[in-house]
Parts: sequence; C-alpha cells; structure tokens
Amino acid sequence: MSKTAFIFDLDGVIVDTAKYHFLAWQRLAKRLDIEFTEEENEQLKGVSRVRSLQKILEWGNKTISETEFNDLMASKNEEYLSYIDDMDQSELLPDVLKTLKDLKSKKQPIALGSASKNARRILKQTSINDLFDVIVDGNDVSKAKPDPEVFLNAAKLLNVKPEDCVVFEDSVAGVTAANSANMVSIGIGSKEVLGHADFVFKDFTELPGDFIKELINKKYANKA
Repeated sequence: MSKTAFIFDLDGVIVDTAKYHFLAWQRLAKRLDIEFTEEENEQLKGVSRVRSLQKILEWGNKTISETEFNDLMASKNEEYLSYIDDMDQSELLPDVLKTLKDLKSKKQPIALGSASKNARRILKQTSINDLFDVIVDGNDVSKAKPDPEVFLNAAKLLNVKPEDCVVFEDSVAGVTAANSANMVSIGIGSKEVLGHADFVFKDFTELPGDFIKELINKKYANKA
C-alpha cells in the first residue's frame, strides 16, 4: 500500500498566530483611520499579506500609493515578527505535538503547507522544524489558497500522489484548496464554517483514538 502523507497548515492549526496578525493589522488600520474588527480578521485567514491589505483598504474605502502600500506591508510584518520572536513551544495548539510525534514514530511523510512567509521562523521558535520532512510556505508559491499549489508542491516534494495526502486546515480557502487537489481534507475549527471538509474537529484533542491509523490505512469512515 502506498504511503499516506500528512500536510499541515500553520496558522490556526499548529499555532494560533491569528491573534498576532490581528494586533498588527489593527494597528496598521488605525494609522489609516480604518476600523478593523475581529470578524474582518477572520476573513483574512489563509489570505496573502498583499490581498489582506487590499481588503482592509477596500473596507475603509481608502486609496494609497504603491510606495505607501509597500511601506505598510513591511511595517505590519515587522510588528508581527516582534510578536512571534517571543513564541516558544508552549504556544503549540493542544495535542498538535502529540499528533506530529505519533506520525513521525509511524514513519509517515509530514509536510507544512502554509501561506505564511514566516513559517520556518515559527517552526524554529516552537522547536518543531525537525518533525517536518518538507516545508512549503509563502516564499515557495505564486498562487494563494484556494488555489491548491501549496499542497500539490508539498505532495510532489514528498513524492506522494495527491490522493494519498491528508490536509489539516482551519480556513475555508485552505479546505477548498485541499479538496481541489483531491486530498482528504480535515477541518480544524467549526463545522458551521468548515462543513465542506471531509472531517471536522474542534481541535486535535477531538481526534478519535484510531483516526490517524485509519487515515494511514485509507479507511475513511464517518465523513463530516
């Protein structure tokens, strides 16, 4: 039987950096005199930095020069990095480390598939970079989710067929990308939001005891 590869998104799946993105985007929006809410921040999950700033400007009905746009993107990233440079392994979401170590012990291929350009930095800060065989992040792709490029690249680097891949995602765009790639999609979050995933769990603590084993053996029962 061919191996099953496991691809993890980063933000909202392995760590919760959404709160840091929110703080950094909120401060930027305030500089532009734009109100930025947590609900709007939810809409930026899995979205590139460029598109995120474009959306904030659209919400505030603002137009700025290309130079200012680039300056704002850079300053937002610097502020965000100041938060993640204080991260450590305690910020890993519940049972993520246990799941990664379980997969590693079973010698399953593991990849990161994230839109974040700071993914490697975060994996290093949380001391889990050695658990991944392949890392594909925002520096390696030209198309953002819901385009499946990031996951297809990860499968190719792992030398595994897309249909033999399982993706853990917390965003609508990410689940759509996994489905488009013909991969098994597992939503981490709310069933109301991620109902188009093959399976949905609130977090990794909800994974049934034999679930990983069933995924490895390609016995996909009880789809969401």
